[in-house]
Amino acid sequence: MRKNVPIMVTAMILSLSILLSSCIGSFSLYNKLLTWNKSIEDPWVNELIFAVLCIIPVYPIAWLTDVVVLNSIEFWTGENPCCDIQIKKVNTKDGHFTITTDANGYKIQKEGTEETVEFHFNKEENSWSLETMNETIPLLQFVDNHQAKVFLADGSSLTVSIDQAGLLALKQALETKALFAAK
Repeated sequence: MRKNVPIMVTAMILSLSILLSSCIGSFSLYNKLLTWNKSIEDPWVNELIFAVLCIIPVYPIAWLTDVVVLNSIEFWTGENPCCDIQIKKVNTKDGHFTITTDANGYKIQKEGTEETVEFHFNKEENSWSLETMNETIPLLQFVDNHQAKVFLADGSSLTVSIDQAGLLALKQALETKALFAAK
């Protein structure tokens, strides 16, 4: 029995180091469940679902899964495996499209084709780009919290403020370039 004590103490220390790693985490699984429950507008149905999910113990299991597994993974890798990936179907006069949203941006695919277009956010460069099967086109890069560098179709760029005045300046620059291109 005394031979097992060091093994048990080591196992407890390792377990506590994972559980108490100072990782608050995003609690994404628990928050998704809570957000879904809050989206129900009838307060009586909302309370009934909340009570049932507490009795069954869905809320405690989601919380424990976040604490023990997901937040620990998020702490060590920097990404939560329960990240938000949303898929929407959009019907237009030009066809049916599938739009997939994740942490890196948007992917748009016309149903029935292999061709995709992606709006990709690069965290290191703090920039957005348009990616097709053949090329990558830079769209804009955030300079700081107040300015963005917008890449224009002719290869030039324009730095504008991130407000209504900057949007107006960009619109005027695009209209001027379009006017000269038409002449």
